[in-house]
Amino acid sequence: MSKDRNYEELAEAEREAGLEQDGWKVPQKSKFDWKKELWEWVKIIVSAAVIALVLNTFIIANSQVPSGSMENTIMTGDRVIGFRLSYLFQEPERGDVVIFRFPDDEKIYYVKRIIGLPGDTVDIYDGHVYLNGSDTPMEEPYVREPMIPERPMHFEVPENSYFMLGDNRNYSKDARVWQNTYVKKNKIVAKVLFRYYPKPGMIK
Repeated sequence: MSKDRNYEELAEAEREAGLEQDGWKVPQKSKFDWKKELWEWVKIIVSAAVIALVLNTFIIANSQVPSGSMENTIMTGDRVIGFRLSYLFQEPERGDVVIFRFPDDEKIYYVKRIIGLPGDTVDIYDGHVYLNGSDTPMEEPYVREPMIPERPMHFEVPENSYFMLGDNRNYSKDARVWQNTYVKKNKIVAKVLFRYYPKPGMIK
């Protein structure tokens, strides 16, 4: 066995010598540099972490909805993506679904739908929502089921603030019951664009 190995090594050396004499450069086997390989992986991981941090801090908002207050638009446990730059160049619009800081505890994030805009009056009675003194109720195709009639409520939305309700009105703790009724514009974090889990789809 040893003789065979020596013969093979000698033949390989002669082959390389012959190639070099003929003007061919025999490639040398490079030694694996594990330190360099490790450094490359570190750079990739750090770059990915920085990109994810920038995206989550300045561009997108990732949120899981823990309750059924927005059903059937957003179901319990759904994960949604919001765009933080949506209101950089335009104002929030009625009907937008947004992520915002809960006005009674700003460490908590809520997801609701904008119903009242700055300067609006909102009246709720007989199971319907009325805007700005209109006798005609809002058309709200996104509401899960007819509202159970409650005592009449009247709200006047301050400037630079918004009035939020959940789509599942009969099971939503929203602006109707908050101590601090209105959400200031600078507390709106992002406009919800789509659901990515468990069933991907646009949010309207």
